[in-house]
Amino acid sequence: MNAAPVTAPLDDWVSRLADEAVAFAERNGTPVKVASGISPSGPIHLGNLREVMVPHLVADELRRRGLQVEHIISWDDFDRFRKVPNVPGVDETWSQHIGKPLTRVPAPHGSDAENWAEHFRRELQSALEELGVEYRGISQTQMYTSGAYIDQVLHAMAQRGRIDSILERYRTLDRGDSAPTQGNAEETDADAADAASGAAEEADGSGDSGYYPYKPYCSVCGTDFTTVTAYDDESTDLTYVCRCGHTETVVLREHTDGKLVWKVDWPMRWAFEKITFEPSGVDHQSPGSSFAVGKDVAPIFGWKRPLGPMYAFVGIRGMAKMSSSKGGVPTAAVALRYLEPPLLRWLYGRKKPNQSFDVALDGELPRTYDEWDALVRKTAGDKAQPGDIAAYARAASVLDTASQQVRQLPLTPRPMPYKTLASVVDITTGDDEQTLRILAALEPDRPLEELSPLRPRLDRATAWVAEQMPAEERTVVRSEPDTELLRSLTDEQREGLRLLLEGSGVPAPSGLGRLEDDWSLAGITHQVYGVAKVQRGMGADQIVKGDKELAAAQRAFFVLLYRLLVGSDTGPRLPTLLLAVGADRVRSLVRPE
Repeated sequence: MNAAPVTAPLDDWVSRLADEAVAFAERNGTPVKVASGISPSGPIHLGNLREVMVPHLVADELRRRGLQVEHIISWDDFDRFRKVPNVPGVDETWSQHIGKPLTRVPAPHGSDAENWAEHFRRELQSALEELGVEYRGISQTQMYTSGAYIDQVLHAMAQRGRIDSILERYRTLDRGDSAPTQGNAEETDADAADAASGAAEEADGSGDSGYYPYKPYCSVCGTDFTTVTAYDDESTDLTYVCRCGHTETVVLREHTDGKLVWKVDWPMRWAFEKITFEPSGVDHQSPGSSFAVGKDVAPIFGWKRPLGPMYAFVGIRGMAKMSSSKGGVPTAAVALRYLEPPLLRWLYGRKKPNQSFDVALDGELPRTYDEWDALVRKTAGDKAQPGDIAAYARAASVLDTASQQVRQLPLTPRPMPYKTLASVVDITTGDDEQTLRILAALEPDRPLEELSPLRPRLDRATAWVAEQMPAEERTVVRSEPDTELLRSLTDEQREGLRLLLEGSGVPAPSGLGRLEDDWSLAGITHQVYGVAKVQRGMGADQIVKGDKELAAAQRAFFVLLYRLLVGSDTGPRLPTLLLAVGADRVRSLVRPE
């Protein structure tokens, strides 16, 4: 398939931002280059993923148009280790590393990663590969320690008075009546560090000895609890004192063990990489924040602030706003255990960046699959709208720059409803032979001889049942009959169970045969819905609308079956449940005494 643009309506946010990105780059006489910034300070959660997916979708759109676009991900692994997060394999002994670069903090216990940053970065890298995100990764540790930024650091120090005057205007704004309180500002900064790129909570370089936008790591204790006390522009001698008591003078033109403060570092990198498009979260775009300040700081390095749409937070259904430091937050890798990659891409593509949304990994997850399946069916027909076609294409494929071909991402060849798969896996406890037997019976007109056409969706559903399915929705089939309930049955209930098992004496479809006579999803459905009809003198296949008494009788019979089979008033769809349990076991559990 040749590279081609995605057909989309004029108000499609991806197309619109792609147009704006091209116009911005042309005005500045440079190619389009999009960027993301990720700080591997802890689990890189689904909120962080929006930092990557927004520029990725824009870049992919432009590539389909035949344009050359590079997407860089800046790994902010030279940021300081702020606090000990609540993650597995980590305890309070990690507090001794607070203030060190993330690449010099040990990885959690049990990890084979070389350091903290690598441990959390690798998980996201694996997820991005599954999602089809093409990018060039840049380690800020490598950039700073290799001396790549020395000229930029020296320039920032030479222009420190100018930078300080810019920051002072925003400091004054922050102190105004309309600005947030100091407490709120600190809270926002902490959230920013968790939810977006860079160490947004860092000091801006101010101190009692003057303003210095560079912060060295101490050569003795390794932390950034340092304060620059003097700097000579001609010799570039820089003197600092550390909280540990160490004092040292270094030659800055040769020093590679420190970094610019965040509000200077970010615009410096825009200029260094010639970035033209980089979104950021709401925490970075408030007055006095790094993105706002960057508009005035970037020209010092000979660049303009990139086109930077704001993106809103992403939540998890049933959870509060995500924070990496608090632990227990779903990452992209976790979500991909339950969601096929195209579905996760679709969730990020269908909402405008400034619209918040939730990813459901709880009992609502099957509904997400239902919505996706509806989109797939719509695009397979001849009445799909351009927006539907665009949404599906962006989710299910990417443009591979090496081959200049559209590459399809893996999708399940035979996508049965996710809820059905989950119910069957739950009932069979994942036994492949039993699962195949039941699922094959669900669609007898479409022979299913093996489970492979149902994958990867079946594997996702299996993992979801084991790890995320709400406890109240789990199905445990009784091992022995509920003799007490069977002894207490009314005559009508006994008759209903007899009809279910032995039939009405009138063959289907107007009557009911034995339960085993048509052991298929359709046959069992006819049987369980027909019992209440036959008891009221109707034909088992009679179509009845608006009969509240019949509907109530059917519901009561269904509740009885659920109680006898699984000890609950509800459960998986009854025909599926009976099919899973098997005729012999159903008889043993529901036969009246």
